[in-house]
Amino acid sequence: MADSRLTEKTPADAGQQNIGSSVTRTDERNANADQIPSHEVTSDLRSVLVTSVLNLEKLDTDLYRGKHHWVPRTQRLFGGQIVGQALVAAAKSVSENVFAHSLHCYFVRAGDPKVPVLYQVDRTRDGRSFSVRSVKAIQHGQPILICQASFHMQQPSPLQHQFSMPTVPPPEDLLTVEELIQQYLSNPNLAENAKQGLNKLLADEVPIEIKPVNPPDFSRRVAMEPKKLFWVRARGHIGEGNMKLHCCVAAYVSDYSFLGTALLPYPNHRAQFSASLDHAMWFHSTFRADHWMLYECESPWAGGSRGLVQGQLWRQDGVLAASCAQEGVLRVRALTESKL
Repeated sequence: MADSRLTEKTPADAGQQNIGSSVTRTDERNANADQIPSHEVTSDLRSVLVTSVLNLEKLDTDLYRGKHHWVPRTQRLFGGQIVGQALVAAAKSVSENVFAHSLHCYFVRAGDPKVPVLYQVDRTRDGRSFSVRSVKAIQHGQPILICQASFHMQQPSPLQHQFSMPTVPPPEDLLTVEELIQQYLSNPNLAENAKQGLNKLLADEVPIEIKPVNPPDFSRRVAMEPKKLFWVRARGHIGEGNMKLHCCVAAYVSDYSFLGTALLPYPNHRAQFSASLDHAMWFHSTFRADHWMLYECESPWAGGSRGLVQGQLWRQDGVLAASCAQEGVLRVRALTESKL
């Protein structure tokens, strides 16, 4: 299965910039001018993931506050938001010549969408090649997430290999989730409860775009392999050059619809409760999170009311950009025949 071709390098491998809180509106730029290096204040960063979700407010040295944008219907904070914001806070404390190569997080409490999150950074270590940061996300005086992030100075290496990217249709040949839902809603025979559920999905203001490779059938429930493939990108324009920022956006993206992969073989069960326990990510190559990337997700194991999922984010040119892994709680109930 392995493909030993060399990883491609891009011009962005050289001269990447540090992460900043670049925004689109002049008043917001002025309000954060003390936090943004002058060479990073641009007018082309229009993605809400940059202007809002990942734009932290500096309260003190290594102490930041983050607000919320999209809250899932569970009314618990989206784990990808907390991971992405924690990586933003960590990235603000390292030098410009090192870039995130891995993060490891534990979710220890559910997030409260009614209050902001504080991010406290501990500068664990600064070496010649690696810098390590510990970040604690805090609400109501207690940690909701503990994150370790490591940053690495890019170095050449003769050891370069990767697996092959799956062969799938390009994103321009596929429909977005919203377009697929509109197709189902146009069916005059669609049950009323199904219409209500699909309209709720349309109302979600998720700041990323999704194009499933194998679209789900919202009306028929069939057992599937615990694998899924979908193209994903941030809504709006972010721009090139700031690799720290693209890693933070990818961390946000990586948690979306990830744990649900473990439920695909069980169409006759519904999750009564699901929550991420931990999340890990490794960054391999430069990429742009506002360009389409293929997210390959699979669940190699489930048991004990837990599920393990693994994922790879591929650039459209076939280069492996990042790898992810997560374990979560999955407590399910069997559906009765009338609810199938």
